[in-house]
Amino acid sequence: MLGLPEITIPFIIFFARIADVSLGTLRITMVSRGYKIQSALLGFFEVLIWVIVVAQILSNLDSWINYVAYAAGFSAGTFIGLYIEDTLKVGTSLVRIITLDKSNAIIEKLNQAGVAITSVDGKGGFNDVKIIFTVLKRKRVNHVFELVKEIDPNAFFSAEDVKYSNKHHDHSPVPKKRNVNRLLSLRKSI
Repeated sequence: MLGLPEITIPFIIFFARIADVSLGTLRITMVSRGYKIQSALLGFFEVLIWVIVVAQILSNLDSWINYVAYAAGFSAGTFIGLYIEDTLKVGTSLVRIITLDKSNAIIEKLNQAGVAITSVDGKGGFNDVKIIFTVLKRKRVNHVFELVKEIDPNAFFSAEDVKYSNKHHDHSPVPKKRNVNRLLSLRKSI
């Protein structure tokens, strides 16, 4: 490979494999969430790297260390790809919260945080419950869970990916009412 020492080939294979498998993991998540252009772009680079790595292995079939580097790179790439995907938190989630008796406090706290909710009465196995739903960006899910745990540590909550939604309910907190007359008089004086 371009006159490189033979000892570097397994390292190149290992790191290239990490790159292509990480891109593949991200591509699969993008496909499942409906991001067509991003998926195609990631797929292009994933396959380009893979072809280069396979060409190196085929030209160095006599070295077993290249096979180990290929397999280890695949394993590490899977882990790193999932880590990157979890860090990016791309997409939208449906959050479901079930609480016995602290629904009003949870709803108020979520509204203050700019989270739009829908709540319905439900029947649990032993008690009546309140079920609270919201659809929001995945980046905000952990924050919502922390708010719920702060108010009701016994509440049940879960999140699931949403492939399509006509809108999500990420809002900023509702601004306080402004004094419209004051604003109009300021505008007239300008």
